[in-house]
Amino acid sequence: MSQDKLVKLKCSETGDIRYTRKNKKTVEKKLELKKYNPRLRKKTVWKETKK
Repeated sequence: MSQDKLVKLKCSETGDIRYTRKNKKTVEKKLELKKYNPRLRKKTVWKETKK
């Protein structure tokens, strides 16, 4: 996985961190995704943060 395409996602509720890929040519805004949080056992909002 290329390091320049990696972005850091942070959970808005627990502060957990995940890494995912992003195509910076097509997506100009910061990512905001609903992903499953295994600690809370439900879907939460994950927002892109600085590396």
